[in-house]
Amino acid sequence: MITMIIIELQKMFKKWRTYIGFIAIGFLTVIVQLSLYMEGDRYINMATRSLKDQFVMSGNLMNGYLIANLILNGLFVHIPFLIVLVGGDLLAGEATAGTYRMLVTRPVSRFRILTSKFLAGNIYVIAMICWLALLSLGVSLLVFGSGEMITFGGGITILGEGDILWRFAGAYMVAFVSLSTVFSLSFLFSSLVENAIGPIVASMAVIIIMIILSALDIDILRSIRPYLFTTHMGVWSRFFTDPVDYREVFKSVTVLLVHTAIFYGAALYIFKKKDILS
Repeated sequence: MITMIIIELQKMFKKWRTYIGFIAIGFLTVIVQLSLYMEGDRYINMATRSLKDQFVMSGNLMNGYLIANLILNGLFVHIPFLIVLVGGDLLAGEATAGTYRMLVTRPVSRFRILTSKFLAGNIYVIAMICWLALLSLGVSLLVFGSGEMITFGGGITILGEGDILWRFAGAYMVAFVSLSTVFSLSFLFSSLVENAIGPIVASMAVIIIMIILSALDIDILRSIRPYLFTTHMGVWSRFFTDPVDYREVFKSVTVLLVHTAIFYGAALYIFKKKDILS
């Protein structure tokens, strides 16, 4: 299985679309860092304007932790659309290249073939998150330094310098679960068709529709909202509240994992039944 995963990774990283996500994240991260480097003080002054009459703000608030959190908030909505570029191509790309028959007729079970592709895709997701963490957190700490982190979601919270890194670790791990669900969705669509464009477009459309449904405050939608995986994709932000609501994190992670298992199971069923002679 390890050899098959390595082969799938080699095939994946030979395609130019695999690097689009890394390039986009790198470009956008640098833009945000440069913007805040030039106007970071102005941003902090505007964000804490209501507190200055009651508190004395001191220390390095415009630090690498704040920058990394802002980048994660800004980019996480868009990263799923970068993930489907690869997920939608993993199976459909074989059909487009005409290698399906050669792939399936090898002395390896279809279960192992599909699972190796699925695991290789998740390794790609991990690589994407590590790249984001390296640029947004690692580089930001080098450029802006460290200090207490101020967050603005649901009120203003200031986290001590020694109480931050583990929160980022937890946030990135939960973010992987969210993006793995998105990848699994595109992987499922990839098993249905023979052209990579279809799964990519379909995955983007489903994500957009579910995000809209998750955001609409309508009575009839409130009952189904907890079961939409897009409702739980932002649970990583819970790690930057004090205290962390682990019960909510566990519930959201469970919903995401259930969706991932359903998408993978459906893709496996379709792949096993696929007629390679037609």
